[in-house]
Formats: sequence, C-alpha cells, structure tokens
Amino acid sequence: MQPTISIPSDWEYPRFAFGQRTQQGIVIGLEYKPANTQLAHEYGNSWRYTVLPDKHSDEVQHYSDDQIQTLSVAEVQQQLQIEIEQYQMQIKLLQQQLVAISGGSNDG
Repeated sequence: MQPTISIPSDWEYPRFAFGQRTQQGIVIGLEYKPANTQLAHEYGNSWRYTVLPDKHSDEVQHYSDDQIQTLSVAEVQQQLQIEIEQYQMQIKLLQQQLVAISGGSNDG
C-alpha cells in the first residue's frame, strides 16, 4: 500500500510534491498557511516549500508558490543523467576497492 497524505478539502492543493526537482532544488517539505490565521496574514494564504538546493549541504531554503519555478523535462532528464553517471562512477570505484582488498580475485 502506498503512503498517502490527506489534505483537507478546504485547502488548495500544493503545486509541488515531495522530491520534485525545481530550479531552486529538491522539495523536501511542505507547509500550508491556512486562511484567517496569523501565518496567512504574515506570509499569504498558500503553500510554502522547504527546498534542498544542494544535496551535499544541510542548508535549506523556504519558498512560497510564486517564488519557485519548475524545471523543463529536458532539465530534469539532464539532472538525472548526471546523477546516474555519478553513481556509476561510485560503483566502479567501490568495485575496484573490493578487488584490491580481495587480492585481485573477484571471488570475495
């Protein structure tokens, strides 16, 4: 069974999803500012997104709906291809280390 998040029917649906890649980074959090609250008065009645601009950092940024931009399909494909190549390089390095510690034998 897939995990689900229920959103109250009187709230707007968020424009961005967890894990979605944007021009600002990867969405890792969502926060809603309900109407008629101090938060909505301060920030506007909308979703705010917590974004990880760089996966190698612990710094996050917060954006409202109108401050975050989607990536084109080509941009997402390019990011994914780069990430795949990085993982493939990491796998090759690990395989070399495994061979080195086993004395040149692939048996283990």
